Amino acid sequence: MASLLSATAAVQSRNGQACLPIHTSEGGGSIPVTFDGQHLSISSQQPHADGIIDGSGIDHGITKAPYERRFSPYEFNGGTTLAISGPDYAVVAADTRLSSGYSILSRNVSKLHPLTEQCVLGSAGCKTDVDQLRSVLDIKMKVYAHNHRKPMATPSVAQMLGNTLYMKRFFPYYAFNVLAGIDSEGKGAVYSYDAIGSFERTPFSASGSGQAFLIPLMDNVISHNNRLDAKRDLPVEEVVEIVKDAFLTAGERDIYTGDAVEIMIITKKGIEKTVFQLKAD
Repeated sequence: MASLLSATAAVQSRNGQACLPIHTSEGGGSIPVTFDGQHLSISSQQPHADGIIDGSGIDHGITKAPYERRFSPYEFNGGTTLAISGPDYAVVAADTRLSSGYSILSRNVSKLHPLTEQCVLGSAGCKTDVDQLRSVLDIKMKVYAHNHRKPMATPSVAQMLGNTLYMKRFFPYYAFNVLAGIDSEGKGAVYSYDAIGSFERTPFSASGSGQAFLIPLMDNVISHNNRLDAKRDLPVEEVVEIVKDAFLTAGERDIYTGDAVEIMIITKKGIEKTVFQLKAD
């Protein structure tokens, strides 16, 4: 409790008003008091009109403008992924920028993760959730290899990823995934996913912050929609150039896509990796 002198000074500092000021984390307030020269006590009178609601000056959003405090376990760290399937290959690519809001946290973070020698996972979204998802998948891959003495086939990996995401459907991984690889017939395979594990095999797939810029372009040059010229099988070298142009385009419109694009070419022989530099601003 305040001393007599400090209490007297506090009351007098209010220009004679019988209020003792207090300070809280939610703003200043005051307590109505009476002071008879010797004793300081809380008054039963109504507080002064400048401000008190419940005797402490703290408004919990009942009579004034309401407010709320929120917490999210997720953080969107940006990034864009793209996967394209071919007759005997698959190409998967992702930029290397890691962002938080308007801040660039890193310019060299890989969003591609090889699961086997013929299957690669691309993930954008929350970095911590992506890392956790990769860890869970790696463990399942090792258990399968230990039990069956062989690596998991790409269609089986696609199903396993769908099951893994679905098991977390009530608190989903904040990860936007594409899966690319070679199937048992040697053909390129690309799988597109939603947040809770629904997936389908598609000619191409994109995810992340630049998805809206890549999908219309891929509809035209890969799926050959709304075109009059004959559709042809694209060689892998041409697809790689298309991927580079696509990420250059996305980087011009999306601040979360940039710095460099990591490209992995998947064939029967394995995975070949290349890096193409993008704008760093």
